[in-house]
Amino acid sequence: RKWGKKKLRSMLPYLIKKYTIKSTQPKTFDVIMPSADELQDEIDALNAQITKQGSLVRELKKQSSSNAEDIASAVEQLKKLKIEAETLRKQKEVADPTKAFNRKVFDELILRKMFIVPSFEIHGGVKGLFDLGPPACALKAAMVDVWRKHFVLAESMLEMECTCLTPEVVLKTSGHVERFTDLMVKDPVSGECFRADKLLEDVIDELLEANPDMPNEEREEHLRVQRQADAFSPAELDEQLAKYGCKAPSGEPYGSSFPFNLMFKTSIGPEGTSVGYLRPETAQGLFVNFRRLLDANSQKMPFAAAQIGLGFRNGKCY
Repeated sequence: RKWGKKKLRSMLPYLIKKYTIKSTQPKTFDVIMPSADELQDEIDALNAQITKQGSLVRELKKQSSSNAEDIASAVEQLKKLKIEAETLRKQKEVADPTKAFNRKVFDELILRKMFIVPSFEIHGGVKGLFDLGPPACALKAAMVDVWRKHFVLAESMLEMECTCLTPEVVLKTSGHVERFTDLMVKDPVSGECFRADKLLEDVIDELLEANPDMPNEEREEHLRVQRQADAFSPAELDEQLAKYGCKAPSGEPYGSSFPFNLMFKTSIGPEGTSVGYLRPETAQGLFVNFRRLLDANSQKMPFAAAQIGLGFRNGKCY
């Protein structure tokens, strides 16, 4: 009051400096960490991106017009997403250790509660075949109901239910008979088969892990071979397996790689003259019914069609 506003403003820096209490304690800052639920939301979003990026990588590898640089860039982006997701998973475990995933306990739980059980268990079972128990059947029915309401009803899709048995002519036209294959190699002693491209990928991973100081140029060359593993011809794949010294569990070199069709082949009718396959995917039934679906939609374009069902693939189960 005595000084007046003008003088007080001029004296303010001096007063602040004079009457400020200096602390000898180090400054601390509160860091707000996201909760476990928030981290899970981020992980779910990243998983969706990983699935999409993985599909892109597979498409690029299938296309003969794709160059190595495009594939390398897509694979690198996929790796970055996976690393980011793994980092978030570790942060989530730190944020809430009680929610850390325990695979052993999880497997025991789903077996004990009969969510999923090995098929034909009393006869020794078969790798890759499982039965859904009562809880899983109820969960599946609920998921299908949500899916149908979200897509078929809300989006006015045309739903179909097509047969699981497909005549050979359909799958010849689509290219599945010739190209729906994996390259396999066989242990000459035991006769056990293995996916050749996976063996090549694994042996390159082992090589890179064993040589962390490998020059970048050499490392990139190995990674380029690894990225192209499922695009090599049988002769090229045999050459690469020999180059990296891949050996069968028996210690002998693998036999020559050969194409193995992933579809289950059967015959239609008692004569056995009509060849068929269990459908490898659910889309074919919709494709071949396109004209009738268009008629059902009053010749209006565009329209969407949907189907829920089983697809059958005969592959190597580990």
